[in-house]
Amino acid sequence: MRSLVMRQIAGPLTVQDVDQPEAPAGGVVISVVATGLCRSDWHAWAGHDDIALPHVPGHEFAGVVVEVGQGVTGWAVGDRVTAPFVEGCGTCEWCLGGNAQVCPDQQQPGFTHWGSFAERVVIHAADTNLVAIPEGVSFEVLIFRRRYTT
Repeated sequence: MRSLVMRQIAGPLTVQDVDQPEAPAGGVVISVVATGLCRSDWHAWAGHDDIALPHVPGHEFAGVVVEVGQGVTGWAVGDRVTAPFVEGCGTCEWCLGGNAQVCPDQQQPGFTHWGSFAERVVIHAADTNLVAIPEGVSFEVLIFRRRYTT
């Protein structure tokens, strides 16, 4: 799959072919239709965040579920989705109480794992973290609104 890959801190990003991701247990793979660029991406590029190289940035995205991992019950292939910046684990007291944003075992696409500057992105604990995009809402408008309203 084509991805925008960062191989050094504050270095150039290049379009490269990388392996397709697979859906982990409890997670999904999303075909990225639109992705945004934000200052958080710059912080990762500049080395302000602890990321592993090589790295694929990007955390503001919208797309369609293309693969569902074992144990996911609330989502199916073809669903239109996005996800918050912080992905909760889905099993701790914070996640179970509806406060995944303070999960002590959180994930963040584009930071703790490869992000949405690619054709596909993985989201862990999909039943906790995915948000449905209603029909009639364009992916591009959603990305713009995410950037300026969250």
